[in-house]
Amino acid sequence: MESGLNQYIQVLRKRIWLILITVFVVTLMSGIISYFFIDKQYAASTKLVVNKSSSYQGYDILDYNAVNTNIMLVNTYKEIIKTPAIMEKVASRFTGEGLNADMLAGMTKVTSIADTQVMTITATAADYATAAKLANAVSDVFKAEISGIMKVDNVTILNEAKATDNVGPVTPNVKLNVAAAFIVALLLAVGLVFLIEHLDDTIKTEKDVEKFLGAPTLAVISKIKTADLKNNAPSEPHKKMAGETAYAGVNQ
Repeated sequence: MESGLNQYIQVLRKRIWLILITVFVVTLMSGIISYFFIDKQYAASTKLVVNKSSSYQGYDILDYNAVNTNIMLVNTYKEIIKTPAIMEKVASRFTGEGLNADMLAGMTKVTSIADTQVMTITATAADYATAAKLANAVSDVFKAEISGIMKVDNVTILNEAKATDNVGPVTPNVKLNVAAAFIVALLLAVGLVFLIEHLDDTIKTEKDVEKFLGAPTLAVISKIKTADLKNNAPSEPHKKMAGETAYAGVNQ
């Protein structure tokens, strides 16, 4: 087990630069794309409460049945808010922005916490001022129109979105994107390194010889450096002395 782990570590160390470069490039590209090329979106929200109470001898009381009724009405109201009956009137406040009812409905999200009478209207837009204007418009129009639709006036606006708030974009989340890119790039780089090692069938050590050929290693030739070859090169041949050529000619 330890030997196998050491082999994995050696593989990673051998190609550590490939891992580092891959992670750096992918993470950098993710940050650049997230910050410069993905359109920023801002969100603003308002809260409404459904709080119709019962009457007893001229006094309003809030009993268990009334609370349950209000909670059930929340689900109905969530569907009504994004219908043309509400959104067409909201769109009349955005004639200058070129946004129609369908577009505004797509920019609006209505949520609620389970078993509560509170609804949250969240609007998303390319700038916070527009998002705040839309969230407030939907809340105002819904509160004004619901009494005519349901024949009951039981909606109260708890808070409005302030267009002057200095709020950052909700998307893209640059930090989250960069962190995710870092993790994915690291996993891909490590996987690529092991894939390259698996496909590499060159023989590098005496153990590889025994593994692939099934024969024992008889001798190992150590690695020879170029500098060693230069240092061990034979010296220049002895120059012939004067008269040696003539001597050879006479003997011939």
